[in-house]
Amino acid sequence: MKMPLIKDERFLQAAAPVAVGLLFLLLWEMIVAAAGIEPYVLPAPSAIFASLLENFPMLMGALWMTLKVTFIAFAVSVVLGVAASLLFIQSRWIEMSLFPYAILMQVTPIVAIAPLIIIWANDTMTALVLCAVIMAIFPVISNTTLGLRSVDPNLLSMFRMYRASRWQELVKLRIPGALPYFFGGLRISSGLALIGAVVAEFVAGTGGSKAGLAYVILQSSYSLQIPKMFAALILITVTGILLFALMVWLSDRALSSWHESAMKTEY
Repeated sequence: MKMPLIKDERFLQAAAPVAVGLLFLLLWEMIVAAAGIEPYVLPAPSAIFASLLENFPMLMGALWMTLKVTFIAFAVSVVLGVAASLLFIQSRWIEMSLFPYAILMQVTPIVAIAPLIIIWANDTMTALVLCAVIMAIFPVISNTTLGLRSVDPNLLSMFRMYRASRWQELVKLRIPGALPYFFGGLRISSGLALIGAVVAEFVAGTGGSKAGLAYVILQSSYSLQIPKMFAALILITVTGILLFALMVWLSDRALSSWHESAMKTEY
């Protein structure tokens, strides 16, 4: 009796948002048709879908360019963020001296500094990646550092009582305990890497073969091709959702067998 309940719950978790989304699209279509709203003001979902099919090859090429920046920036953010966290836990003085600069990157508006980065960088791709890294790195640093610091005092005392080395303490106690925090940071960072890539593309205004979805949105708005603009926006949104879902899946795969935050509860 327990397994069917779990399967029903999983089905409802997937079906409920889909049903709400379909209802929203239906109401949107009906309102646009009933009010006679022009496509250049607010296109109907059917017009957006038609534009998506019509411009599919071009939109997929632009999506690939945006994803390339996103994935590179996300990977760099994870590597640098974890390295910074491991450095911070070595000493409170190191953390107090350097952590404010991580906060500084987080609170600095990327739109304000992106033009400078684009001017200073010799390569457009490098500039776009740097902008996205600045957006995405802080959640990895803050969550991983918090996880590495959030050690059970009793376990830590036991490790030290048995004279465990700092390396053993890190590998066998701190890192396993920090994994839930780390994956939480990845969920946030993956979305911020995508946002950073799009914002940097807006500022850079790169066109031609290096055009991403942001450039498609800009060009579509200038030429009043609003259905095409919405199609690009939808691709960005769907990509963000898929990235978040991928991080959730990775977290479940890594934690579901041993950590209570990811274990499935039977009712």
